Amino acid sequence: MTQTDRDQPPLESLSSEKETTAQAQSPSPDRWLLLYLRLIGGSALFAFLASVMPSSWIVSISEELGFDPFPNSPLTFYLARNLSLLYGFVGATLLIIASDLARYRPLVRYAALGTILFSACQFVVDSLSGLPSWWTWGESGSTLIGGIILYWIERMGK
Repeated sequence: MTQTDRDQPPLESLSSEKETTAQAQSPSPDRWLLLYLRLIGGSALFAFLASVMPSSWIVSISEELGFDPFPNSPLTFYLARNLSLLYGFVGATLLIIASDLARYRPLVRYAALGTILFSACQFVVDSLSGLPSWWTWGESGSTLIGGIILYWIERMGK
């Protein structure tokens, strides 16, 4: 054994140091959960803007998406605006959960399971409403995937 060999740490020591460094650098499941809650919650806050957008914009967006002309009725604008408000409040709720994960963690699983169940309800409602299949599958599919991701990340943290 040379002097250089004696000055170097054993290989086992190097291996465990690399593992410890890699573990310290990779985000914990709770970190991923916080990021996901903040991303979805923050994005959903934009729905508040849709709740106060001018009626002409709602009609224009509907036409751009290829839907039949948007019915010019107080009830349809009321429903569109209130759905936007609901989505905005869901986003705010997710941000509140993320603000104190230790306290609100039990709600995360309910939110995940509720989102998965909501995706099935969305599929039924969208189908009954006569929406195009790309809309029905896109909306309910993305909601399902979002709920599954939330459930999966939450389970990883336990």
